[in-house]
Amino acid sequence: MCAVGAHMMWGFFPLYWHLLDYVPSATLTAYRVIWSFLLLMTLSIAMPRLRRALLQLREPRKLAIYAATATMIGINWGAFMYAVGSGQVLQASLGYYINPLLNVLLGVVVLGERLRPFQWIAVGFAAVGVAVMVMMGSGMPWIALAMASAFATYGLLKKKATLPPLEGLSIETGLLFPAALAFLLLQSPDPGAQPYTPVTWLLLIIGGALTIAPLALFATAAKRVTLTTIGILQYVGPTLQWFVGVVLLGEAFGGSKLIGFLFVWTGVTVFIVGGLQMQSRATRQARQVALAE
Repeated sequence: MCAVGAHMMWGFFPLYWHLLDYVPSATLTAYRVIWSFLLLMTLSIAMPRLRRALLQLREPRKLAIYAATATMIGINWGAFMYAVGSGQVLQASLGYYINPLLNVLLGVVVLGERLRPFQWIAVGFAAVGVAVMVMMGSGMPWIALAMASAFATYGLLKKKATLPPLEGLSIETGLLFPAALAFLLLQSPDPGAQPYTPVTWLLLIIGGALTIAPLALFATAAKRVTLTTIGILQYVGPTLQWFVGVVLLGEAFGGSKLIGFLFVWTGVTVFIVGGLQMQSRATRQARQVALAE
């Protein structure tokens, strides 16, 4: 239930941030960083592990890794906020659909991993889907590609980061905090903008809590469910985001977008089915080895 809850929260994120669509996306991103960090620091009072996590910054190599992961999560959050604020939730959905496929592609390019045929087919379908959107007039889905690339790179860098999710996020938001605060303090005031109401401030603070909550749920679930289940559930979020964008927020979904998404969905289906079959074979082989012994 924790894993389902986490992905459902991520899926309905656009609906929440849509309540703040009158706040510029860059400003929203800065507040998201600030309130996430402040809330995590408040939690650290009751969680000594969070305090110990900050000691990681004393080591230059680990500091460099977390500086890089902080940059990637900042890009991902910024692109997501821009997608919601500009009425392009479908791009956010697309980004999270293709992210797992981009993960395996990065494994080939950076880590020298070898893809299985079904993985190449899945990546190929996703690439065709993006190409269809470009060639048929929807334009290059830059927001989706920025989100997917940043998050895939984030995942790759995380392989070298040893801290659990909440502790890692504490360091990452801590590294982003000075830049976010400086941005808010130095940005030119909009003469026509109205002062934020108490409701706006409350929504901004809750946004920080909502950033932390699904990550905590996911971290709890990761200890209890199989990797196969986690792999399937990761598509709950983008599916719900698609639902929010098309059904609840009324984004146009036809023509090249529809065709492009159909290719991406086909790639995702191939990826899931192939992964399940591979996991099933591995389980059978393990049982046979156990019986032979």
